[in-house]
Amino acid sequence: MTRPKKTTARAASKPKRAGGPRPAPKKKAAAAAPPPPRKPERAAAPPKRPASQPRTPAPRESLAAEPSVVAQIRELEAQLDRLIDQASRHELSGLAPDDEDEVEEAPAAVVAAPLPLDDDDGDDDDDDDHGHEPFAGTARPAEISSTEITAEYDVPDGGREHSRPGVPEPRASSAGIPPAPESVFDTARELLSSDFYLRKWGRLAMRGRSEEVDDFGYDPIYEAKLKPLLDFLYTTYFRVETTGVEHVPAQGRCVLVANHSGTLPLDGVMIKIAVKREHPAGRDVRWLTEDFITHFPYLGSAMNRLGAVRANQENAERLLDKDELVTVFPEGVKGIGKLFKDRYRLQRFGRGGFIKLCLRTSTPIVPVAVMGAEETSPLLFKIEHLSKALGVPYIPVTPTFPLLGPLGLLPAPTKWRIQFGEPLDLSGHGPEAADDEILVGKLGERVRASIQGMLDRAVGARKSVFFG
Repeated sequence: MTRPKKTTARAASKPKRAGGPRPAPKKKAAAAAPPPPRKPERAAAPPKRPASQPRTPAPRESLAAEPSVVAQIRELEAQLDRLIDQASRHELSGLAPDDEDEVEEAPAAVVAAPLPLDDDDGDDDDDDDHGHEPFAGTARPAEISSTEITAEYDVPDGGREHSRPGVPEPRASSAGIPPAPESVFDTARELLSSDFYLRKWGRLAMRGRSEEVDDFGYDPIYEAKLKPLLDFLYTTYFRVETTGVEHVPAQGRCVLVANHSGTLPLDGVMIKIAVKREHPAGRDVRWLTEDFITHFPYLGSAMNRLGAVRANQENAERLLDKDELVTVFPEGVKGIGKLFKDRYRLQRFGRGGFIKLCLRTSTPIVPVAVMGAEETSPLLFKIEHLSKALGVPYIPVTPTFPLLGPLGLLPAPTKWRIQFGEPLDLSGHGPEAADDEILVGKLGERVRASIQGMLDRAVGARKSVFFG
């Protein structure tokens, strides 16, 4: 009799595996995998360098310790300084040299490589944290105080340095210990920096300028450099004829009142050259110019360095206090903005500001008539819509501008005549007469009529605009 097999509850509740018989158990992966390769044995650490034995310098330290390379760079820098100073002295031979600009020749001294110092910070770095070579010897000088210095500099591995307390700043002591020499990298960094060239080439750029200018920016060296061009404009291009220049006083203050004309205000420059060349005393003339000319790029700076002064009462009084010759244009912007059909017709002289100025300062007036400037750039009409955006009173439209672009502003080679009239003496009136509006108006119309009469006679006698 067959005995039935006993089944437990656990065996009965366990479901059968589908998909055939149960596979054989896998062997452990660790047993099947090949054994890992053995690690190579670490090389034995090199023996520690004794404290007394100097270690081999790194590439940066070896370059820094070459005194010949540093001396050559210093010698090149000294030669560059000498060349710049020679060029500056050549241009400014008439001026006193500045002590700061004189460069002494740097001696190429050979500095011995210093011995390394052992530090106690636990690393093998024998140089200090300021990019300098350490001092020679085994101890630091007693005169150098140990202060905590935190500096930042580049290290050869490209990382950032860390600050270390207790590292003193190397400096020369009273015992005659020289300061630490700069490394080649410090010198190269200085030569490649922008500040180096700003210092060196900035002095070279200033060699053509005066070390001292007057209160209004007049530069005599700049005028001397432009003198050939100005003489060419006066004698060859405009062929200026000057009459009556003897009416200008040889000394003392005086106000030259002239008509204003021409799209480009060249009349002030021509009056200045006329008095400088034709007057027996060869006096200098300063002229008052409009605000937009003063602030105009390049043109305002050039006019200011030639002798132009911004037009206002304060500047004119300061010039007259120095007994200068001052040229004023009472028409102002209205004078240079006249259309070609209104040429040689004087505009209103304002409120007589120049008359009040001459009455307060007891200055004589000499009327001046300039003929020929009206035709240099005939103004057909002017555009005033974009004038505020460009910072000019108007945009001129001439036969050549803006058709030819900037070339259209070149003035035509017309024939110029400058006539100086009889002086008007105001010494009979006191300074209180400047408050008399009726007297100021009468004197202003008298000067205006004198200039208009000279213009009418000169234009009537002229046969040709270009040949006179």
